[in-house]
Amino acid sequence: MYMTAVTRLVTFVDVDDQAAGTVSVSARLEAELVDGTRVPLLNDRGWGSSQGWAATSVADLQETARTVVGPDEPFGGRSQEEMEAGHWASLQQIAQREGVVVDAATLRRLPHDVVLSRQVLARIGGNRL
Repeated sequence: MYMTAVTRLVTFVDVDDQAAGTVSVSARLEAELVDGTRVPLLNDRGWGSSQGWAATSVADLQETARTVVGPDEPFGGRSQEEMEAGHWASLQQIAQREGVVVDAATLRRLPHDVVLSRQVLARIGGNRL
């Protein structure tokens, strides 16, 4: 068990498809601990867009990455509040399975940074804003 506090959430975004024309990326959410250790929480997320890399910006990618790693939109009669509570509880369980003692409320309040890979930054070129 990690007895170190979680300091932030980080979503890493990388190119998922080598085709240069359309946007296809993967997103991996991790909890970063005080000592710099990172613990994976979600590694099965990503998205694509037909708009192309030239029309994509850092801000667009960061916003979409935060959306893609949750919480999900309500479905099946669930409210937004129920979806959010379930999302954070699920991340807490994953963290605990990885040996990190943290509660859902703490995870929810953490800063959430998005880090774009060098490949992603190269693809968007001058569209850094």
